[in-house]
Amino acid sequence: MASQKPQRSLAEVEDIILRKIFLVSLAGPVGSDPRVVYLEMTAAEVLSEGKALMLSRELMERVLIDRLSGAFPGAEPAFSYLVGCYRRAQEEGKKVGSMKDPAVRTQMESAARQARKLAVSYCRIHLGNPDMFGHGEDSAGAPQLLDLIFSEVATSLDAFGGNSLGGGHVSPPGFLEEFFKESDVDSLEPVMKDLYEKLKGSVFRVSVLGNFQQPLRALLMLVSYPNCAKLLVKHPNWLPKGHYVSGRVIETMSILGPFFHISALPDHIIFKSEPDVRQQCFPDPSRQRSADMLSSFTTIRTVTNILYDGLAEVLLALLKNVDTREAVLEYLAEMINKNIARSRMRVDPLSSASSGTFVTLSAVMLRLCEPFLDATSQKIDKIDTRYVLYDERLELRQLTAMNLSSEEVAAWADGGCNGATDGEGTNDEDNRAKQSQEATTSGNNDGDSVLSRGKPRTGSGGKNKYSFICECFFMTARVLNLGIIKALSDFKHLSQELSRCEEDLSTYKAMHEQGGSPQIDQDIARLEKEIEVLLQERLCYEAQLLRDGPFLQRALSFYRLVIVWVVSLVGGFRMPLPSECPMKFASMPEHLVDDAMDLLIFTSRIPRALDGFALEDFLNFIIMFMASPSYVKNPYLRAKMVEVLNCWMPQKSGASSTAALFEGHQLSLDYLVRNLMKLYVDIEFTGSHTQFFDKFTIRHNIAELLEYLWDVPSHRNAWRLIAIEEEKGVYLNFLNFLINDSIYLLDESLNRILEMKELEAEISNSAEWERRPAEEREERMRRFHSQENFIRFDLKLANEDVGMLAFTSEQIPAPFLLPEMVERVGSMLNYFLLQLVGPQRKSLTLKDPEKYEFRPKQLLKQIVTIYVHIARGDKEGIFPSAISKDGRSYNEQLFSAAAGVLQKIGADGRLVQEFIQLGAKAKDAASEAMDAEETLGEIPDEFLDPIQYTLMKDPVILPSSRVSVDRPVIQRHLLSDSSDPFNRSHLTQDMLIPNTELKARIAEFIVTQQMKRHSRGLKRAMEGATEESESMMED
Repeated sequence: MASQKPQRSLAEVEDIILRKIFLVSLAGPVGSDPRVVYLEMTAAEVLSEGKALMLSRELMERVLIDRLSGAFPGAEPAFSYLVGCYRRAQEEGKKVGSMKDPAVRTQMESAARQARKLAVSYCRIHLGNPDMFGHGEDSAGAPQLLDLIFSEVATSLDAFGGNSLGGGHVSPPGFLEEFFKESDVDSLEPVMKDLYEKLKGSVFRVSVLGNFQQPLRALLMLVSYPNCAKLLVKHPNWLPKGHYVSGRVIETMSILGPFFHISALPDHIIFKSEPDVRQQCFPDPSRQRSADMLSSFTTIRTVTNILYDGLAEVLLALLKNVDTREAVLEYLAEMINKNIARSRMRVDPLSSASSGTFVTLSAVMLRLCEPFLDATSQKIDKIDTRYVLYDERLELRQLTAMNLSSEEVAAWADGGCNGATDGEGTNDEDNRAKQSQEATTSGNNDGDSVLSRGKPRTGSGGKNKYSFICECFFMTARVLNLGIIKALSDFKHLSQELSRCEEDLSTYKAMHEQGGSPQIDQDIARLEKEIEVLLQERLCYEAQLLRDGPFLQRALSFYRLVIVWVVSLVGGFRMPLPSECPMKFASMPEHLVDDAMDLLIFTSRIPRALDGFALEDFLNFIIMFMASPSYVKNPYLRAKMVEVLNCWMPQKSGASSTAALFEGHQLSLDYLVRNLMKLYVDIEFTGSHTQFFDKFTIRHNIAELLEYLWDVPSHRNAWRLIAIEEEKGVYLNFLNFLINDSIYLLDESLNRILEMKELEAEISNSAEWERRPAEEREERMRRFHSQENFIRFDLKLANEDVGMLAFTSEQIPAPFLLPEMVERVGSMLNYFLLQLVGPQRKSLTLKDPEKYEFRPKQLLKQIVTIYVHIARGDKEGIFPSAISKDGRSYNEQLFSAAAGVLQKIGADGRLVQEFIQLGAKAKDAASEAMDAEETLGEIPDEFLDPIQYTLMKDPVILPSSRVSVDRPVIQRHLLSDSSDPFNRSHLTQDMLIPNTELKARIAEFIVTQQMKRHSRGLKRAMEGATEESESMMED
């Protein structure tokens, strides 16, 4: 019978386990395992103390210190050794779990657990004081710790953007959690300072195609530990300080900056990231297969959303921690404040953060807003107007306000925003607050609603206290303004530059076909290279912005919240608006609404971007404010509102669902046509030095919209009603400017055609063209394309305006026949007729007229149609006389010439016949006018209108200058200019004073002159009869 193995004592078992964990020996060298270190000095000390040469829990820390402090050949570096100790302690802990003796098992589990804790503790000590156990080898532990973190968070997909990070190191399960979770801030601080720098460096200059996901998951893991989160915001580079700090410095030096910089969007070459997104995803954009392009779009969209989600989780974790929330808000505010210059047209890339950073920040902020994006939620009451006026974190008071200057905003805020300066009584304010709550279906939980008065409460630090929802709302609005809205503007300008280059290239290629030259070949090569780069950049923008539907919808949801909140300041979605604009509304930053309109315009032009998104709140807002300069002062902002509506017309949106916005929406039916006409008139004077040219673009959008609405029966009925109610008001002003624009646009386009033909002749003369310097050729080429674009635009607008005059004159002819309008209308039509069938018409022939929307036959038909429509409504027979009074363009032969052209192109016979009859009547009226002029003879100056030098029929006195003028003449002047033409003082029609005395004298003069002529006629007749009688008698 075999003898039984002797039972080991508890001390012996503990010695064996600890030797395996710490790889040390006290009994002597162990040749079988070179990793085991013989601690000879320690053994001698233990013997001198009368103890056995066995490892125990009492000796554990002493042995570990000696192992780490000694210089042992071939021994592992301290950090690797300690991590190995932890791993072996963990393994031994699992093994002792199978021991049968529960007492021994408990003791050994405790020993293994103590060994783990000791290994972790000395890891911290070593990383915080790397020279303590260094002995000359590479003692920097932060990279090794970071490698362990990377291995902990690694996935199989991390090699997508390059090599997976981690260096092959594997973290023992639970090691990192014990390392970070059970440590205090003081012991961790030196470790984390270096670790965060190394983590930042791992994503520095990394593009969205690089391996940023491991570092991002590592960051998220770290901020999940409260002490690590605290040390992140305490890091010297959490938010760099100093007078040198700019937006770009924060982006590059702060710990989070390089994470936000990860993007697909192009950046300045100094800050270029790798891998190069342009070259990897769009290497040959002009010839790339659509399937490959779609694959690249999908890849970029997928990885950017991983980035957005990860960074949002990081910020959310920090914001939930009361110890780090304030630092995060300070960081976001400083990013905004140091990058204010991004709102400018031209941005200095060396001082401002990149578009990629702010687009990423935009996406992250929108994710933070998601809990309160529902515009019907009661959370909207947490948004406090006082934040704009009193918060010191963001510089909001200096922003352009909706309807106040910055000085007025400051004065109102400094006065405590009290009711005395708000233009409203207390009862009105209370009522409006209630109405606002009803309009947004939101209550008031804490009595601190958006309409509450006075300065906000202050916190313990003396700073104003606002809810996180309020802070997040305004910060998100600022970030979007500097981020996605600016990026969309950059995309627009990039696309325009691309179109210009493509036009130039097309022209040069046409010249090359006619006869090439080395210079032309160089220009073609240069342009092709420019176009290649611009195409790549545009595709990068498209991939990260246009193709990310959820991103755009989140942004739209945020701006819907903005709109609902802003409307709540005036009492909700109701018309008419209060007569006086509330100060709270007037003092809000204008860009809140401006950005909303920009985003709507942009997304409306992206197919399916608005699918399923409710637009009614936006429509209500636009109808309420687009014609309300006392609320929205900026005319260009109100013009943008019309541009939004223009994009929503079914023929442009491509979606039948948008038709319901116009055709079944009560506010639209009641106010849309009226407000469009009012804005058409108001936009004549914008206050800008470019107002004369700007108005045409704006009116183009209005005209297209009005033309669409005319075909909607309910809106056409509203149009007719406005024409009756506002015949002497806004409708008459609208018609006046419509006529003014039509004349100018046609005249301007015809002159430009002549200049363009001259340029075309220059370019086609290749020999002469080649002799010109390259700069001059490029300038002339740009001039040529500019003329092409101007002609196309002017003729498009002229066609729209004439078309509108044609269909409105058919059903609403009365305003065209008013005394102050009828002669103006006649002159306009005569001018068009002269240009289209007069002597100049042959010089206006174009090779491709349709390219410029120049359709002279169609235009002539419309002009003749307007003549006939007005003539049909002329019950008093005044129109032929008005036509013939035009001394500049009227010519009876033009009517017959126009009729001949119409007959050739197969126009309606009835239309042609009525036009011929009108021409005959005008001819008769001209003859009658000549007779009347002869009758009156020389007219005294006091009876002549000082503006037109025609005999006054209804003289009125101008109250300021005291000059007498003819009523129709001054009324016509006042349609375009509300001032006295003689001294520029303010003047309106109701201020005109009838000059009855002068009117009576003129009437008397006319009668006298008629009687004189009659007498002369009788005398001549009698003399003639006498002569005839005498002649007969002689015969």
